[in-house]
Amino acid sequence: MDEVEFMRGRVYGADHDNPGPRPGRVYAQLVGGPLDGLLLDITDLTGPECARGVSLATEIGRYGPGGRSAYGPRPGAPRSFDWRGDVP
Repeated sequence: MDEVEFMRGRVYGADHDNPGPRPGRVYAQLVGGPLDGLLLDITDLTGPECARGVSLATEIGRYGPGGRSAYGPRPGAPRSFDWRGDVP
């Protein structure tokens, strides 16, 4: 199994022993970029926070350790967050 296959269906930031989605939570799928295929728990984000998008820490992006990947909701499909690029 390759790294992409391993990450699909896992929740960003979840415990490694229990990486899947939990009942009662709301998730968006990350699309593109280094976190492609991961789910992001957006349960506690307000509408405006969700609309702004998120910047997520990742070591596998363009800037390596300490870098972040920016994702934002896809117009017309708010449960899909598209990759906007990596930032240091």
